[in-house]
Amino acid sequence: MELTTFWFLLITVLWAGYFLLEGFDFGVGILLPFVGRDDRSRRLAINTIGPVWDGNEVWLIVAGGATFAAFPEWYATLFSGFFLPLLLILVSLIVRGVAFEYRGKRDGVTWRKRWDISIFVCSLVPAVLWGVAFGNILRGVPLDARHEYVGGFVNLLNPYALLGGLTTLALFTLHGAVFLALKTDGPMREQSGQIAETMAMVAVPVAAGFLLWTGIAHGDGWGIAVSVLAALTLVAAIPLTRARREGWAFLATAATLVLAVAALFVTLFPDVMPSTLDPANSLTVHNASSTPYTLRVMTWVAVFFTPVVLLYQGWTYWVFRKRLKLSDIPA
Repeated sequence: MELTTFWFLLITVLWAGYFLLEGFDFGVGILLPFVGRDDRSRRLAINTIGPVWDGNEVWLIVAGGATFAAFPEWYATLFSGFFLPLLLILVSLIVRGVAFEYRGKRDGVTWRKRWDISIFVCSLVPAVLWGVAFGNILRGVPLDARHEYVGGFVNLLNPYALLGGLTTLALFTLHGAVFLALKTDGPMREQSGQIAETMAMVAVPVAAGFLLWTGIAHGDGWGIAVSVLAALTLVAAIPLTRARREGWAFLATAATLVLAVAALFVTLFPDVMPSTLDPANSLTVHNASSTPYTLRVMTWVAVFFTPVVLLYQGWTYWVFRKRLKLSDIPA
């Protein structure tokens, strides 16, 4: 296997891990106003992701760093062309992290309400914009002969990309509801299960529409096959949610997100950013990559450290595997 292909696959894994883990983080934040009838309930919801949310964001940092090191021209074009949406995502992630830490610093009702609103908004915005961003990457953007983005912000707000944003929003919200049902007990578990049922009925047609559009406009054999698997796991989440099999339902929504990311990258390969002006202007794994020596050094680093990180994060989730209930939250 060529090193360029290896790093394309590794970046795919990193984005799949990020969507899988940060996806339920965003979902819990989006659902915070709906499952938290009072401050203790909201604290219960936040505590389900309290030990892991910051670790989940490391996947984004590593994915961005890997893209910068392995495919610098892809990184440069992506961050210059998508500057505004990526800036909004970055600001949202910063404010969201501050909100988690600061909402408990004072006892005032207004103080906590403002931070709760910040958590909701700053979970909602990235959940939509990530879908819009990846929808545009798959659809293609106007790149000139120097591989520079020559469109504007309005070009990114096309129907296909906006449907991608609605898809990630629906999937993350469903994923978060299932996670809350899995991690809590008592009234919140039941309420989260009911929300998951409703969100599953919303997510299925939205995601099916996006996957169908992708298959017709951009799909190849392997991309369509992986998309079908993603659709099947999403449909499987409906009866599992209704039966209150939270563990299996979470595995189903997790598989859906991982397979959806895999389908996107499989469909994209060997391009990393297609050009809508001229296919010759597209960025590929070959013309956007670093030198072979850089890729070799990075590969040895990745081979050593990636299993260590995975083992550590798996251990973290094992330690905090216990369900939480309202009685665990002090008044």
